[in-house]
Amino acid sequence: MGSRLSLPFDSYIAAPPGTAAAPAKPAPPATPGAPTSPAEHRLLKTCWSCRMLSGLGLMGAGGYVYWVARKPMKMGYPPSPGTITKMVIGLSIATWGIIVMADPKGKAYRDV
Repeated sequence: MGSRLSLPFDSYIAAPPGTAAAPAKPAPPATPGAPTSPAEHRLLKTCWSCRMLSGLGLMGAGGYVYWVARKPMKMGYPPSPGTITKMVIGLSIATWGIIVMADPKGKAYRDV
């Protein structure tokens, strides 16, 4: 029932009569507790160029968000709650960039 637009796309493709198309069975998902390969884990912690690029990108994005939110205040408009929220979000994004550059995977904290 329903219009032709509400039917799934597969219903538009006609299968030959008498054949039933079996749905493909997806691969089982990886178990959440499965260990990752040591080479991959080490590479993510030691890739300085990746950390610098990501961190500087986040800092630039946060600075831009902060700057755009601050511009009306420099023109003399009083700050509104939305403007202050934008400034806080911009500072949060920039702080995230600093954290990515300094300690991206939580290496400074030891698991006990």
